[in-house]
Amino acid sequence: MPFFSVGKYFNRTLALSCALVALSQLSYGFDNQGFATTQSMTAFEKQFGEYDTKTGSYAIPTYFLSLLNSLNYIGFAVGLVVGSLISNRYGRRVCMISMNCWALVTATIIITSQTRGQILAARILNYAFVGMELAVVPVYQAEIVPAPVRGFAVGTYQLSVTVGGLIIHVICRATSTLPGNASWRIPLGLYYIIPSVVLCLIWWIPESPRWLLTKDRPDEAAAAMKRLRSGRFSDEEIAAELSDLQIALATEVEHGTFTELFQGVNLKRTFIVIGLNFFQQATGQAFASQYGAIFIKSLNTINTYDVTLMNSAIATVICLLSNLFSDRAGRRPLLLLSAGIQAVALFAMAGLGEASSSASGSALKHISAAIVAMLTLFGVGFATGWGPLTYVVSAEVPALRLRDQSQRVAMLTNIAMNFVVTFTLPYLLDDGYAALHAKVGFIFGSLAVAAAVFTYFYVPDCRGKSLEEVDRLFHERVPVRHFSQMTKVDELEHP
Repeated sequence: MPFFSVGKYFNRTLALSCALVALSQLSYGFDNQGFATTQSMTAFEKQFGEYDTKTGSYAIPTYFLSLLNSLNYIGFAVGLVVGSLISNRYGRRVCMISMNCWALVTATIIITSQTRGQILAARILNYAFVGMELAVVPVYQAEIVPAPVRGFAVGTYQLSVTVGGLIIHVICRATSTLPGNASWRIPLGLYYIIPSVVLCLIWWIPESPRWLLTKDRPDEAAAAMKRLRSGRFSDEEIAAELSDLQIALATEVEHGTFTELFQGVNLKRTFIVIGLNFFQQATGQAFASQYGAIFIKSLNTINTYDVTLMNSAIATVICLLSNLFSDRAGRRPLLLLSAGIQAVALFAMAGLGEASSSASGSALKHISAAIVAMLTLFGVGFATGWGPLTYVVSAEVPALRLRDQSQRVAMLTNIAMNFVVTFTLPYLLDDGYAALHAKVGFIFGSLAVAAAVFTYFYVPDCRGKSLEEVDRLFHERVPVRHFSQMTKVDELEHP
């Protein structure tokens, strides 16, 4: 499918539905990059940090920096489980309404924070919203769009997170020169906007037809499918798609159980989903996203906020291009390219870090600038594949009846790795501990190579195939490296 013909699959209702959930995802980018940038601001350091008599300035203690950027994943995990349960029992729309109401509460706690304990609690509570969002949004997107544009639609998850980060970086750049706490309270106060807009508009989007069918509500499912396809597909095509979905669901056991994730052919699918979410975080994206501003500030070579803004803008463009090409080039090639770019950037950064140990003067300044450039290149690599496509493949691979359970396992893996990386990074970077600085790239670069190997041997390419066709390919035990070559899925014997 030519990437420029994406629009022909979207009628007004489907476009609004995808746009609204994509808008909701901006909040994740706001939180992620908002805290990553504001925690490097002088006023934030003065409010929540400690005075260092040696440097004559305030700084966030290593232990609190670690807690602030890792304990939030406790809230993430709780939100993920709660969101998945609400989504499965009460519907995708109810889950999205609930999570955006919660976001308004936590935004109030954030902007009124005066102490370390309050800002830490606020971030943990706010990440419950992020967890709920991750539990429902990729699933909802995968369920409502036609197969030819599923990669583009689900890939907007990471794109929206990146755009949200870009917006907050622009605002942080503008407020960074303001005196007092206004410099960081203004960006964090924007957390009110997106949930308010989503809550006003969500009443106009339909429930997932797949979810309605699993709850034995076929008439409502047919009406929802018609709203999502009318004007772009004929009545016959709409009826055929709904019929295929009903047949696929009829062949499955009514209620999947958690233990089924690790039985038979589902074991392979669960392994793929876990591996994808493990490597997405294990290759060090938190180093660039959560600690990038602080790391760049420590190099004393260039304006921190200019670099983070530039990196965010570049990542947004690359992520958009990846979304447009993922249904044309395929998931596997982009994931392999992504891992390769990340590995090169990380090893180069680590090598430069080794060289900086014995450099001084102008040589040190040039090396530091090159390290910043490698951090930018790493961001390009992440946005090319592992950023957006992890969510795409994780939503495509699970069995239909196990999608909610699989999503919980996937995201809990993602959260666990994110926690490990964000908790340990301050200790790996800080002079009082491991003092690796840029040499941390040796660790993450090795994991990026492992991610490429994992992709080559285990990750399928599901572009252009309906979720029901993907289900059939797994049941027929087609090797994952051959998925993209299977153009006549209907000729396979149905399980």
